Amino acid sequence: MVRISRAGVISAFNAILPTMRKELVLFLASTLAAAASAQTISPHEKAVVAYIDANEQASNALLEKLVDINSGTHNLDGVRAVGKMIMPQLEELGFKVKWVPMDEVHRAGTLVAEHPCPEADKCGKRMLLIGHMDTVFEKDSPFQTYTVNGHIATGPGVNDMKGGLVDMLYALKALQAAGVLKQMEITIVLSGDEEEHGEPVQIARREMVAAAKHSDVALEFEATPRLNGVFYGSVSRRSSISWKIETTGESGHSSAIFSEGKGYGAIYELTRILDAFRTQLPEQYLTFNVGMVLGGTSVDVNKDGIAGSATGKDNVIPPRAFASGDIRTLSNEQSDRVEKKMEAIVAQHLSKTNAKISFGEGYPAMAPTAESRALLGILNQVNQSLGYAAMPELDPMKRGAGDIAFVSPPLPGLAGIGATGEGAHAPGETIDLSAQPINAKRAALLMYRLSKVDRNDDLVAVAAQR
Repeated sequence: MVRISRAGVISAFNAILPTMRKELVLFLASTLAAAASAQTISPHEKAVVAYIDANEQASNALLEKLVDINSGTHNLDGVRAVGKMIMPQLEELGFKVKWVPMDEVHRAGTLVAEHPCPEADKCGKRMLLIGHMDTVFEKDSPFQTYTVNGHIATGPGVNDMKGGLVDMLYALKALQAAGVLKQMEITIVLSGDEEEHGEPVQIARREMVAAAKHSDVALEFEATPRLNGVFYGSVSRRSSISWKIETTGESGHSSAIFSEGKGYGAIYELTRILDAFRTQLPEQYLTFNVGMVLGGTSVDVNKDGIAGSATGKDNVIPPRAFASGDIRTLSNEQSDRVEKKMEAIVAQHLSKTNAKISFGEGYPAMAPTAESRALLGILNQVNQSLGYAAMPELDPMKRGAGDIAFVSPPLPGLAGIGATGEGAHAPGETIDLSAQPINAKRAALLMYRLSKVDRNDDLVAVAAQR
């Protein structure tokens, strides 16, 4: 099949019709180049596209039903209800579906669905599809209603990430309708606690990590970002690791502060540490936030670490102080290095004080790799075939942590091929319904093309050859 480049079309028009206005040449060149690209779509892929277009209203209706179920992370029954709505749809597509309870970590559970290859090693790359059923909006949130205004829908979790769940389901439905899903090996793992994972994480992400061991690539159906009208591809996600510091000091009358006998007190020790973080830690791709500070003669922090109280008097040297926050890094190596620097700063105590720092499990980092960038390259080949603009690589500073980081490495992956909207995690969160078919088509054709790549082939080489 001959491919006609945009530059080639422009050159031909310039040679044949030198008197034509440049603007008209560019318009005709772009039109013909798009048509040439569209010719690279296969008959099966055309069937996929047709199915998604024909079922746009059904897709939106399913989205409304999912959003109408409150599934805040701590609303365990609500999360399970979302799972019960999704499970039969996957079973109809030939997946073997199971629900894994997560009572040990006080969460609703994990949905696992497997679509095995009917012929060993003849289904191309083995794909792990990742998503989550929970939202940040609990039952007591005032934001509970799904509404539509034109092509913009508003509702809790509509973008993060129930719209992505719908994109995933309709991409799979389209692949089945085109008769190609039967030759694909796919595992789906949908967590019920992505917004606040249970601990220990070894249990909370057990099924996801296990699925990665028999998969070749990971595709996360979190949001597809769009900035200034341009869709972006994500090949990395920064970590999210919590920390807390507790400091102590000698108490006594404030007139003795800074003295050899009383030293500096717990609050000055904490202040020293936080200011040293501010001046000594900064580096590329690192952010570190202080979320809460308490100090005084008594400090009480609740079991979740998100609220507390303190008492104190102006004329008493405070014996206790507390601070908590997070760090976000681009790689796990960066996390380890930054944590060691923080520990070293904490250890340099002021006179008559002490301090200790501890780190939570949090989310690891998904560092960019050549293989993940090759996946984005293959996705952009899909974009070209569909007549869509190429998706640049998203700056990792522009999005938060996610489940895919638990499996990447070892797997290469794309960290956001789901819905597109605005205001995730805030009342008024929206989704662009007109982007739903676009994102579903991208995902479906990407999966189809990956199923045609030998599982032993190097993705970087594959992306370069196409």
